[in-house]
Amino acid sequence: MRRGVKLGQHFLTAPGIARAVGAAAGVGPGVTVLEIGPGRGILTHELLELGGTVIAVEKDPALVEHLKERFHEALDLGVLTIVEGDIRDVPPESLGLKDHSYVLAANIPYYITGDIIRTFLESKVQPQQMALLVQKEVAERIARNKKESILSLSVKTYGTPKYIKTVSRGSFSPAPKVDSAILAIENISRDFFSNISEARFFEVVKAGFASKRKMLAGNLKKIASTEHIEKAFRACDLKPNVRAEDVSLKEWGCLVEELSV
Repeated sequence: MRRGVKLGQHFLTAPGIARAVGAAAGVGPGVTVLEIGPGRGILTHELLELGGTVIAVEKDPALVEHLKERFHEALDLGVLTIVEGDIRDVPPESLGLKDHSYVLAANIPYYITGDIIRTFLESKVQPQQMALLVQKEVAERIARNKKESILSLSVKTYGTPKYIKTVSRGSFSPAPKVDSAILAIENISRDFFSNISEARFFEVVKAGFASKRKMLAGNLKKIASTEHIEKAFRACDLKPNVRAEDVSLKEWGCLVEELSV
């Protein structure tokens, strides 16, 4: 218990939620699953029950030993591999995974949610889709909020986010102070960047959100001239006083393309 709190981990205790995470990740017979932070193995069990071939990466040495004891049969059968390490230091290619050859399922500490999402969406070895237990507010910001953010746009450029279901804080031990949600990201690819630079897109977006008090055009003056910005706004049919959070992904794409000319 103390170890879990120290690492920011709230262990899932509801099998039904674990199964829902697996289903949202697209796990089925023969599907390779990368599981992040298996903890005591409740999600691992459901992923195996769904027919997945699981690669579980766990940071805590004591939990790794627990998992090896609990799932010794699955380890012997070769349907489970347990890797000790911090997933942020274990690139998917080092696990033998190839681009779009796997799905991702995870119950991760809230504080690394953004890092994990960005790491795998931006990876050269992307998953086909992923499902994560995240803070409810974060899932809503990404998949439900009409206002955009750097995080929501970062997700939508690579895939389709879906708010699967709310998960009460009582489904974890120790219970977090807030509710969680299952967030799925489907249809992961780099298709959005077929006509624009990935690096340039994020440069423009970050500049656009630099100051919430300023309008988008004002924020963009750090990376482009007033004349260039006005021309781009006209080409993309954007109002001069629009704010970054009110610009859709499609409009951002147009804006980046125009500002790259």
